[in-house]
Amino acid sequence: MNEFISVFQNRQGMLLEKIWEHLQISLTSLLIAIIIAVPLGLVLTRYQRAAEPIIGLSAIMQTIPSLAVLAFLIPFFGIGITPAIIALTLYGLLPILRNVYTGIKEVDPALKEAATGMGMSSFRRLTKVELPIATPVIMAGIRTSMVLIVGTTTIAALIGAGGLGEVILLGLDRGADVNLIILGAIPAALLAIALDFILRGFERFSTKFGIKAFVSMVVIVLLVVLSPLFITSNKADLVIGGKLGAEPEILINMYKLLIEEETDLTVDLEPGLGKTAFVFSALEEGSIDIFPEFTGTAIVTHMDAEAESNDAREVYEQARAGMNEMYGMVLLEPMEFNNTYTVATTQEFADAHDLEEIGDLQQIEDETVAGFTLEFNDRYDGYVGMQDVYGLDIADVRTMEPGIRQGAIENDEVDIIDAYATDSYMVELELVTLDDPENLFPPYQGAPLLRNETLEQHPELEEILNQLGGKITDEEMREMNYQVDYEDRSANDVAREYLEEQGLIAG
Repeated sequence: MNEFISVFQNRQGMLLEKIWEHLQISLTSLLIAIIIAVPLGLVLTRYQRAAEPIIGLSAIMQTIPSLAVLAFLIPFFGIGITPAIIALTLYGLLPILRNVYTGIKEVDPALKEAATGMGMSSFRRLTKVELPIATPVIMAGIRTSMVLIVGTTTIAALIGAGGLGEVILLGLDRGADVNLIILGAIPAALLAIALDFILRGFERFSTKFGIKAFVSMVVIVLLVVLSPLFITSNKADLVIGGKLGAEPEILINMYKLLIEEETDLTVDLEPGLGKTAFVFSALEEGSIDIFPEFTGTAIVTHMDAEAESNDAREVYEQARAGMNEMYGMVLLEPMEFNNTYTVATTQEFADAHDLEEIGDLQQIEDETVAGFTLEFNDRYDGYVGMQDVYGLDIADVRTMEPGIRQGAIENDEVDIIDAYATDSYMVELELVTLDDPENLFPPYQGAPLLRNETLEQHPELEEILNQLGGKITDEEMREMNYQVDYEDRSANDVAREYLEEQGLIAG
């Protein structure tokens, strides 16, 4: 408990910011869902033949996994709040649409007939009789939609939209840090409960005040959603993104510090954007301008090729030429550290089964439990290549998020994991790596990746960012990662300290 209180005290500012972001995203999505679903539901009560297929379509949209929807939207809308709001709006439509249609349809037919007998038109009957009576049912649908949206908003952090999901993802990335996970999860749950309580109040008022309660609620939501418009903020000249993890966050902070030290450009950071595919799509689409990529990843993942050499410089040249030719992107000078993939296990497991090389796993593949990330499991420079090159067919392969796998091996839930050479948990958990004599894993040196047009617009970036070329050893990167992951230092402080020690920025 004391540890949780300490984490809470250290991250109060961040927590308040993420709660506000979560609220903004949720209410914006709810408001758009209301604007779409309420009029549509009313129209469907007059055109009942279209009601079933349209409501059915909204139900189908809700069955699509939210992560798949986000991935689909990125090429069209980039990363950030826009695709998150679109996805959440789609998820929020069904409860409102269904309750609007049901609420109007269940109004006593005798009342409808009486209104018609008094000479009311269809529209006047709707506004004066049906809608006031159906408002409590409509409000109940809005409540259901709100709870659904608030819960789903946590995944918005995967594409840089912010919110409390960012705190949860940080906890998962740091070896399932329970305190950080709880710090994000509890406020998300409390926010859903609080909003549900408020909307329940409007629902009760609607039984007495009818449509006035609904209008009052919409006005209040609108004021909250529009409040950021009254806060002036300048758009940055450059946006630098990063994948999940301490290492990318440290690197993008270095880029920001160097650029702002030597130019008048302003830089925004988007850390924790998720897996490689998400971040690369964001760069292609233009939501971000730069991100640190690895030479091996550029070849295997983006170019869909194999490294032609095991020499680090040759691998870089192959990646640089290929990314320019295929995507019109430039890969600047790589840093020294090689964060290559490796297969890791505990010293006890290696000793018990005489494991020295990856191929040695063949003798125990039927009894081995592997914990691999989804990305590693699906890559040739990963488990696919291990099967081909080393003839492996491990009986039990469990896929999981990066932050979960180290907790799994620490708790003896898996026997081997995929790992990165510079990750801090390699030291913390005293893991050993299995040799890769067939050189399946090519060199993975980090280097800034950006579009050619960005470099043409800001040519000074090449010289500035190339100052990191050839710098940062494996040991230095591992130590910096350790400080962020296990000593809870900020990535900005760690990055600044390194740059000052190297004389790259003023102290």
